[in-house]
Amino acid sequence: MSETGNRRRGLLLLVSSPSGAGKTSLSRRLAADHADLALSVSATTRPPRPGEVGGREYRFVDRPAFDGMVARGEFLEWADVHDHRYGSPRAPIMAALESGKDVLFDIDWQGADQIAAAAPDDTVRVFILPPSMADLARRLHARAQDREAVIQGRLARAYGEIEQAANYDYVIVNEDFDRAYADLAHVYHAERLRRARNPWTEDLVQTLLAEKL
Repeated sequence: MSETGNRRRGLLLLVSSPSGAGKTSLSRRLAADHADLALSVSATTRPPRPGEVGGREYRFVDRPAFDGMVARGEFLEWADVHDHRYGSPRAPIMAALESGKDVLFDIDWQGADQIAAAAPDDTVRVFILPPSMADLARRLHARAQDREAVIQGRLARAYGEIEQAANYDYVIVNEDFDRAYADLAHVYHAERLRRARNPWTEDLVQTLLAEKL
């Protein structure tokens, strides 16, 4: 809802980056700071990392269950990423959009492409870049969540992922977290004000034009 109580259409904010560049931390802070923004919880076949809780970070399912959801058309998008499958459940996302709720996606470029193709007028795409590849490697090692072979695989794939930044609406360099967060928040605030997402403003314009002082 707008500040004047009028219905607006929600937006789908797609945030992507190579692994370790900061999209998850930035996305979670943005969702925590904005009551009208819900973080989409994806289904995935990858096992939970230390500290992750099913239904919070991801909906953890096995491969047969995931494939069944694919067969029933229950995903807005899905993809194979780093030897595991990820997908965004369609029904809750579209219901939120229609009700004026914004949905935030911490998502790879393949999934972002699928969502943008399915709902081009509702999506806003933001790509997070590291300041350097050396910094990206340092971050992946510092979080100590993966074996060295996995880290090297993520770094090798990062080059191809970074190439996809050219397809995004906005690009943010995450050299300083607070500054990158401020930039992401500015993008979100501006996109909420687009006229197409606030159709009630057309009636307000006509009402204002009809007023005689």
